[in-house]
Amino acid sequence: MSNTILKEPISITAVSSISPLGVSSEESWANYSEATHVLKQKKIGNTIDWVGELTQHGKTALAVLRKADSKYKNLDNAVLLALFASRKAMAEAGWKATDNFGINIGSSRGATSLFEKYHQEYLTKEKVSTLSSPTTTLGNISSWVAHDLQTKGPEISHSITCSTALHALLNGVAWIQSGLADKFMVGGSEAPLTPFTLAQMKALKIYADASPTKSQQFPCQALNLEKKRNSMVLGEAASIACLEQGIRKNALALITGIGYATEALEHNISISADALCFQRSMKMALGETDPAEVDMVVMHAPGTIKGDVSEFNAIQKIFCNKLPALTTNKWKTGHTFGASGMLSLELAVLMLHYQEFVKVPFITTFEKPSKFNRVLVNAVGFGGNAVSILLSKQ
Repeated sequence: MSNTILKEPISITAVSSISPLGVSSEESWANYSEATHVLKQKKIGNTIDWVGELTQHGKTALAVLRKADSKYKNLDNAVLLALFASRKAMAEAGWKATDNFGINIGSSRGATSLFEKYHQEYLTKEKVSTLSSPTTTLGNISSWVAHDLQTKGPEISHSITCSTALHALLNGVAWIQSGLADKFMVGGSEAPLTPFTLAQMKALKIYADASPTKSQQFPCQALNLEKKRNSMVLGEAASIACLEQGIRKNALALITGIGYATEALEHNISISADALCFQRSMKMALGETDPAEVDMVVMHAPGTIKGDVSEFNAIQKIFCNKLPALTTNKWKTGHTFGASGMLSLELAVLMLHYQEFVKVPFITTFEKPSKFNRVLVNAVGFGGNAVSILLSKQ
């Protein structure tokens, strides 16, 4: 399929995040430049596990947000994370509320902390607080961001598991190409560090071993194709991008190809051994671009045995004997579910900007790229819903 699926390139004029890496692109890049992870062992519920939690600076920023407006004190962290990252993205893009830009910010899990709080309240009292429904509705993320930024453009929230943020990007591109909007804010937000959410991942037997005697220097072994056990770690984050029609002078990078695919599954949580969905999404994103022109792939690579290997197999199918440089960020930050695809896109934009490659420090088989012009970003989630985005240097 030709990448003329895009009538013209889409400019990314800002990328902002709040994550275990920090609260600014500069902080994030400084952390990426270090060959160490930012994961921590923390007691959540009754167990101690590896997690990727916000920096102290990030926690303080959320506390300030919560106190600044009485309406925000009862919001879940998933909403507050999105508010913080969206404010920064809007400022960095130079947008105004009168631009009436659209917003599509999704989440895989939504208001996890509040869901657990209100459910426990119900089990104890057999009734819940007045705000239990409106504050746990997934759609309130984009609604609150629109309220906060005072834009009157369209608002969309959705959940497409771990590819949520990149599906938001697809939606933003579609709105812009349709002529219904010329600016769209897109991304994902996730605050999954709760007892029930971690218990769900452990039930799937995909979580990293928390035992100090078995902990490795890198508890999440994302992209290690030789690992013998699953090593996924959860992280919290919001990551937001500002999209604008055409090629803008202030573009950080250009979206030159988009791809998406869903495959029929034989199991609830895993994709096929050679990730047919990824093969299709990458092929669509590449279009008529020669695969040899792609310098890097930022992989989804969640740190699970099957997930990492199947995506690698798909990349081999598409790129054949000339693999691009491969990397991922989940070994460093943890898997941030619905926000992860946009965090990966931010990493891609930063590598294009600084013209430096962020390698996985415990992997020696993939060489750094010789040039930094094009990068492919992948995301996929439960349900086999893959998205691939091709970025080019401005």
